[in-house]
Amino acid sequence: MHVCPLCNGMRTVQRTCSECGGEMTDQGKVVDFMGDYSPYLDIEIVKTVDGVRDSTSSNTCVHLFQCLGCDAQMTEVILEISK
Repeated sequence: MHVCPLCNGMRTVQRTCSECGGEMTDQGKVVDFMGDYSPYLDIEIVKTVDGVRDSTSSNTCVHLFQCLGCDAQMTEVILEISK
């Protein structure tokens, strides 16, 4: 079984905004923002629409980061770890 270290609070990351140089914060899995019920769906199901072709088999989790200064957004693929 693999788990995302960011989703599970095992690790934090800091990112700098490419637009204004401000601090970006991790907003969580990008799939959680795809619909009202998406945070409650099985992760293996929502991974089929996260924008990464093989995120289930490659054990990745796509996270959304948002700038505190200018509200710019970016996504980043996070490698899951074996539990």
